[in-house]
Amino acid sequence: MKYLVTGGAGYIGSIVATMLIEEGHEVVVLDDCSTGAAERVPAGAELVRRPVQAAAEVLDATFNGVLHFAGLIAAGESMQKPDIYWEANTAGTFALLDAMREAEVKTLVFSSTAAVYGDPTEIPVREDAAKAPTSTYGATKLSSDMAIQSAVTAYGLAAVSLRYFNVVGAYKDRSGIWHGENHSPETHIIPIALEVAAGKRERMVLFGEDYPTEDGTCIRDYIHVADLADAHLLALRAAEAGEHKIYNLGNGNGFSNREVVETVKRVTGVDFPVTVEGRRSGDPAELVASSEKAERELGWKPSRDSLDRMVADAWEYYRHAHA
Repeated sequence: MKYLVTGGAGYIGSIVATMLIEEGHEVVVLDDCSTGAAERVPAGAELVRRPVQAAAEVLDATFNGVLHFAGLIAAGESMQKPDIYWEANTAGTFALLDAMREAEVKTLVFSSTAAVYGDPTEIPVREDAAKAPTSTYGATKLSSDMAIQSAVTAYGLAAVSLRYFNVVGAYKDRSGIWHGENHSPETHIIPIALEVAAGKRERMVLFGEDYPTEDGTCIRDYIHVADLADAHLLALRAAEAGEHKIYNLGNGNGFSNREVVETVKRVTGVDFPVTVEGRRSGDPAELVASSEKAERELGWKPSRDSLDRMVADAWEYYRHAHA
């Protein structure tokens, strides 16, 4: 099979592209490398260094499907720079859907997010929970999901949207190379904490300690990136013409920001300073997934669900990447 992976030079997209190559598929990566890096694209994949809006220049009838990761992901930044998020995420998805329609490429797996649910009233969060994003980032992903549904209805697209919770960890491919998270600038709590443990930052900052949680910090559900990548391969096989399937992906366990920091300290063996600042706009108090639907319909269940395992793999990647 031949697949287009948009955003395939990023953290999750590059690991999914790697797994597709390992399964024997032909992979073309479409990524302008504005937030990703060309060196992340796996050997054997073709890199087209263009934005997702240029998908029409790449797609043709030889492709069997698209896995769409391209976009911006920082909820806090999206509240400060909403215009670039609407352009990159929503307009980018519109352009991709147009290109798929013109090329008659009928299968799409979309990288969505739990941020579409905002601050949910029931935990764990099911797919039928109210959609009320509290950030521009979440709103752009929800609008993309709605556009995908329209394409499914109008053109018979076979689509699967995967709503991730917090993704962590790293993947060691069959040749022994580690693939992991390395954004610039970094915005996610675990890689930031690893940078502090490695002495690259002076201190760890937590945003908010007055949330209605046991220790006052936000609670999040973490999923290992390799488990997440497995779900994408299953989603490709599960896609059906005229259907838009939506699945939440997490491990069903919530960890507070303070618990995450303590886990990083324990795994790395480094005790580092932690300070607290005010809440960030758009951060809900608690997000924990119900992945029962994905388990039931896709046969997917996370196998690397220990937070210590996720942090240890992320730390292993970090040490290799910065050796």
